[in-house]
Amino acid sequence: MVKLTRIYTRGGDKGETSLGDGTRVPKHDLRVAAYGTVDEANAVIGIVRLHTAAWPEVDAMLARIQNDLFDLGADLCTPEEPNPKYPPLRVQQSQVDRLEREIDAMNAELAPLTSFILPGGSPAAAHLHLARTVARRAERYMTELAGLESVSAAALKYVNRLSDHLFVLSRTVNDKGASDVLWVPGANR
Repeated sequence: MVKLTRIYTRGGDKGETSLGDGTRVPKHDLRVAAYGTVDEANAVIGIVRLHTAAWPEVDAMLARIQNDLFDLGADLCTPEEPNPKYPPLRVQQSQVDRLEREIDAMNAELAPLTSFILPGGSPAAAHLHLARTVARRAERYMTELAGLESVSAAALKYVNRLSDHLFVLSRTVNDKGASDVLWVPGANR
């Protein structure tokens, strides 16, 4: 378990930070941007949870996702290497599979879409759309990083499914799609 006795260390005062393996990198390093954006998505999900009291099962899903996002951050902050002395925490396929099962179960209760959806309808849904877009940004950073360095395949799958999950969940909390705000192409011409 993590034990923090000091919050500030002064180690980043010159614009560098340490990765999980101890390597020092600039704070603008692509790997840091990727796991920092995962952390941002987690914070937005924390805001969503302020609006989920009416849906205990939704709140439980989001609580699991928040924990998974810390796993994803831990995965990303430690570069992959063969036979590490201390095997790092990595996202597992079972976490991706859980997201897929939840997506399928929620989507089975929704009417098919007839248009794209605009963020809104309810505070929970609007914030879920914000979390979805932050997750997509994290995914873009992760795929860019994967073009330069090794990134766990399960981590890439997880972040991709996450944005799908948050989208379907936004429809679920919008009265199972009845309160979705639909895009009307060219409506304001």
